[in-house]
Amino acid sequence: MRKLVVWNLMTLDGYFEGTKPWDLDFHMLAWGDELERYATELGREGDLLIFGRKTYEGMAAYWPTATGTAEIAAYMNGIAKIAASRTLDKAEWNNTRVVGDIAAEVRKLRQGPGKTMFVFGSAEVTDVLLKAGLVDEMRICLVPVVLGGGNPHFKPAAEQRPMTLIDSRPLKTGAVILRYEPVKTA
Repeated sequence: MRKLVVWNLMTLDGYFEGTKPWDLDFHMLAWGDELERYATELGREGDLLIFGRKTYEGMAAYWPTATGTAEIAAYMNGIAKIAASRTLDKAEWNNTRVVGDIAAEVRKLRQGPGKTMFVFGSAEVTDVLLKAGLVDEMRICLVPVVLGGGNPHFKPAAEQRPMTLIDSRPLKTGAVILRYEPVKTA
């Protein structure tokens, strides 16, 4: 069975972006050699990226012309991608298809062959997949900053979602990569 992993950078106060879309300057507080190596490792582990519409549009605007991290750019541009959206008609970025019902699609994909599937960013998609019990692992790079406002990574929920810590990796920048597994409920 394929595994679904959510990966994101998040501030100490729980935001994955600032008050405006793509306000990600705080990422540079965590970025360095260690996080770049980790990002490269993710590229070797996965063979499918899943984005919500807003994250897809931002990634599709950035990565085709990105410079600086050639291996990561090649991975981002070459890998198969899904844009989860009920409003997009088509996706222009290389190797991307649009899916309206992301939970149903992930259920089907988990049963087939392949490597790890990743959700990058995409808090709304993450929320849908967590509620559906389809997330196998949460990987969060906790950035040592209190942003004071922005878009929260975790959306309000009617019930608690317990997680089990499976690994933690402090970085020289002061950031910490945390890996959690959702506790399966009966």
